[in-house]
Amino acid sequence: MTDSELEDFGQQIADASEAFLLGLRAISSEDDGGSAVPLLLLEVSQLLLAGARLGAQRDFQPESQYQPDVGPDPDLDAMRLRLADKLGELDTYAHNIEPYDPDTVPAQISDDLTLIATDIANGLRHFRAGNVEEALWWWQFSYLASWGNNACGVLTALHSIVAHARLDLDIEGEEELVEEAEAVLDVAGDGL
Repeated sequence: MTDSELEDFGQQIADASEAFLLGLRAISSEDDGGSAVPLLLLEVSQLLLAGARLGAQRDFQPESQYQPDVGPDPDLDAMRLRLADKLGELDTYAHNIEPYDPDTVPAQISDDLTLIATDIANGLRHFRAGNVEEALWWWQFSYLASWGNNACGVLTALHSIVAHARLDLDIEGEEELVEEAEAVLDVAGDGL
């Protein structure tokens, strides 16, 4: 990858990171809790696209063995608490950390989103400080080591909520249709 291509790729990942952080903050601050889950599903899906692009690249190498100090992590606890409050009972889900291990652990969507945001923000601080290679290394490493797995778990939980909300609808007159179908099946069974 040429320096120009590296800069362009870094900018694309930085844009995706910034969009995720802004979207997450906006969703946590909205008054309408009903739109939070589908919007979070969209934000996490878009971030996972950036993560997949990082995973498909060669391994980025930091310039030094030790990560340069780019300042403290952002304080995202207020956002986490707003998300937890907004999600209520939907916040806790069963996360399967390793797909080949049948055991799941309880996790909170709000906690996982905040951990993802912290990792993303760290890479963004490196990028803004002008260290594109360090930012790409951090985003790639943290995607593979932590936030990618967390985002996959959150995505699955959010998808499940949206799917159930949209597909588990009562159909008007459904009970009568089921009774009629059972009656037809009973009559057909009597003739056999």
